[in-house]
Amino acid sequence: MEFSRLARISEELKREISDIIRNELKDPRVPMMTSITKVEVTSDLKYAKVYVSVLGDEDVVKNAFDGLNSATGFVRKEVGSRIRLRYTPQIIFVRDTSIEYGVHISKLLHDINTNKPGHEEQ
Repeated sequence: MEFSRLARISEELKREISDIIRNELKDPRVPMMTSITKVEVTSDLKYAKVYVSVLGDEDVVKNAFDGLNSATGFVRKEVGSRIRLRYTPQIIFVRDTSIEYGVHISKLLHDINTNKPGHEEQ
């Protein structure tokens, strides 16, 4: 029972934080290609790990996380006003490289398939 409540809260946080970053955050360091992939909330609802994927080179990613970390207080305040919880969790932004890894694997598979003997481009 507790697990489903945490899952619902995590999904709600994910939806609201995504909306805040996309529509409310005015920091130019955070690019439009910033995605929230997952949110993990601790069982006491004190902390929320927000997994963020940013497409771009290392400088873009570093600047995006600098912008997100500087906006943590604003994001937390907005979440607190949108979601009715007794305690608004402390937000911790964590880099998620799963999308980048998936793109890399897809490219490797494409390269293997195009270098296969007998493979013809269509």
